[in-house]
Amino acid sequence: MKKTISVFIIALLVLLSGCGNPTPQQPGATNVSSEGGAKEITIAGNGGVIEKTIRDVIAPKYKEKTGIQINYVAGLSGEVLSKVELQKNSPQIDIAIFVPNDVQRAKDKGLSEMLDETVVTNLKNVDPRFVAVEGAAAPVFGLAIAPAYNTESFEKNGIKPIESWNDLASPAYKGKTAFVDITNDWGFNTLNALAIANGGSTENMEAGLEKAKELAGYSTTFYKNSTQVIPAIQQGAGDITVMGSYAIAELANSGVPIKMVVPKEGVPLQAFSATLVKNAQHQKEATDFINYLISEEAQGLIAENAFYPVVQGMSLLEKFEPIIGLKETDKTFVPDVAKMAEVRGEWTDRWAKEVTPELGKLLK
Repeated sequence: MKKTISVFIIALLVLLSGCGNPTPQQPGATNVSSEGGAKEITIAGNGGVIEKTIRDVIAPKYKEKTGIQINYVAGLSGEVLSKVELQKNSPQIDIAIFVPNDVQRAKDKGLSEMLDETVVTNLKNVDPRFVAVEGAAAPVFGLAIAPAYNTESFEKNGIKPIESWNDLASPAYKGKTAFVDITNDWGFNTLNALAIANGGSTENMEAGLEKAKELAGYSTTFYKNSTQVIPAIQQGAGDITVMGSYAIAELANSGVPIKMVVPKEGVPLQAFSATLVKNAQHQKEATDFINYLISEEAQGLIAENAFYPVVQGMSLLEKFEPIIGLKETDKTFVPDVAKMAEVRGEWTDRWAKEVTPELGKLLK
């Protein structure tokens, strides 16, 4: 009898132990609701304003609507692509946000799922000018990549307004340039625009490379990315730059007298775009969130941070118009993302060998 009671007590203690101290969740594992649906998804994308917009503004509203927690992993687009590739056999990221070139690369590497328009129903409302690769991603954060200048400095020094991409190379700037390197998306789009301005194209950037050598000659350095170039402009080290329109607006909001300009050759329109990671653990939940990101509600929240809404019929907020507004007469174009992805390696190598060594030579 005593033995029977002892066995019963031991069994009861084991049961209670299991209820009070469940097996710890492994890193990367996802909480699951009582109905069996995922309670959280993981997004990887750029830091800064994009991270803040999703993490601090959109995610709380979406959780309130659906109960789903949005986790965010910050990194530059190329870094995110590398993470997705390293995890391809066991993805920990559900949605990856890329610049257009990396949308194409992810598709070419088989790292993303094609989006089904019958499921991502808001795709039908998207402005096609912001679509990087048809069906491979949903454009979310719309922008232009354009020159911008310090209005006070230009006026004080009597520097004429920028009319062409070729005006970026000028002794008038006296080394106070703030251009990023070609390894950054802003830099590669600068080379592409210089090629177009000088009779070349994305397929043949030779003329652009020659002009870039002159641009380098009047510059003291090329910055690696936005985290370097934005402080340089804020601190007065640069009066002219090329960057995303949202970053120009962010600088203006911080008190920098800066304004975007649209050269006569036009500016490229594009978007940071959301891709569904191949074999993502929570494809349905991730697909639903991508669909929400391109809803009018989400795009309204995104527009508050100086991005162009990607939904047709929506406009840039009026408060940003004086800084980064696009007039009907302004020329814009959609880059050939597939071709840019194809030739980027070649021109990046040539930039490093032929353009970078020219830095500062025309300032001596």
